[in-house]
Amino acid sequence: MTTHPTIHHLALRTDWTHAQTTGEYLISTLGRTLAQEGYIHCSRDHTQLRTVHDTYYHHIADTDLIILDIDPTGLDIRTENGYPHLYGPLPTTAVTATRPYTP
Repeated sequence: MTTHPTIHHLALRTDWTHAQTTGEYLISTLGRTLAQEGYIHCSRDHTQLRTVHDTYYHHIADTDLIILDIDPTGLDIRTENGYPHLYGPLPTTAVTATRPYTP
């Protein structure tokens, strides 16, 4: 059995709450959807999460942000420019944990 390392996604709490009602998370990066970008931007570690935060989310209160820990098993994950990208919706069942974002 192959285990896949957990990947992560920085999300607004409100976007995650909405996803829990639909069963799928469809946000690529702040203000951009999967349909607009073609993939959901993920990170392999906290260093990459911090870079994403500093680039896209720096003006958002940290209390409004959470980290989604994702089991990539069975998902279409491709590494591009060093970052994992999910091609397709993120099923809420693939999120193994959520936690507050701390820089």
